[in-house]
Amino acid sequence: MNKEAKIYVAGHRGMVGSAICRRLKANGYNNIIIRTSSELDLRNQQAVQEFFANERPDYVFLAAAKVGGIHANNTFRAEFLYDNLMIEANIIHTAYLHQVTKLMFLGSSCIYPKLAPQPLREDYLLTGPLEQTNEPYAIAKIAGIKLCEAYRDQYSCNFISVMPTNLYGYNDNYDLNNSHVLPALIRKFHEAKENGSNEVVVWGTGSPMREFLFADDLADACLYLMENYNERELVNIGTGEDISIKELALLVKEVTGFEGELVFDSTKPDGTPRKLMDVSKLHNTGFKHKVELREGIKLAYEDFKQKHTVPALS
Repeated sequence: MNKEAKIYVAGHRGMVGSAICRRLKANGYNNIIIRTSSELDLRNQQAVQEFFANERPDYVFLAAAKVGGIHANNTFRAEFLYDNLMIEANIIHTAYLHQVTKLMFLGSSCIYPKLAPQPLREDYLLTGPLEQTNEPYAIAKIAGIKLCEAYRDQYSCNFISVMPTNLYGYNDNYDLNNSHVLPALIRKFHEAKENGSNEVVVWGTGSPMREFLFADDLADACLYLMENYNERELVNIGTGEDISIKELALLVKEVTGFEGELVFDSTKPDGTPRKLMDVSKLHNTGFKHKVELREGIKLAYEDFKQKHTVPALS
């Protein structure tokens, strides 16, 4: 990409999109096109086509999506499937119509089968049943991958797909009903500490293993791959290291300074037993993450406190 290229970041206000915008600007890319969801409904095909016709972006980072944790995925199943299908179909098809130079579609590690061998290799896609709680979201993301492959096969579009592992970082969603596990834990421990509670309840048994990547490391990887990767096959983006939910909870407890007890609610779902990405393809391109988990949680917690703590009255 040259520094003057017009770059559309779909989903710029989310954790991933905002991280991509920060990284682009830091690297000297200032011709960035953004729209809020109130300005442009990406589910509306005509609106998306008019936007592309007017703006004519050269590159597209497709980071816009309806996202959430286990509870949200399992509760709003129709919305997660419909909204994400419409968003990706509209943007990918319109990018083809307007001859976008290159598009990157961001998927999710939930695309892989629930009981796939670990670590998760890119070629494990569609080799077994999905995790039931987030199946609609996973199906939508798989459709996005296949759309990119199909438009490449039929029209020679340079559309690539990347699959991030579990993410956290600046501008995360801390809603306890709709957030992912790490931001939910940060909020729970912070509020318990502030309220003087002596225990924090963690969903599930604490035994599932999860991998976590700081969102700004993902943004670095996305820009790196947009500049250097042009193949049909999707690419996993992660750290290649995982941790149990119990160990994660203990780490968040330490970072937040909470001194009470942990209680695991085994009536709540655990989700997939383990999700560790095989990131050998990414590492073979020359990229590796920089922010380790403890440091990243500290950065995320400081961001949470700045944005969610009400200043005391003087």
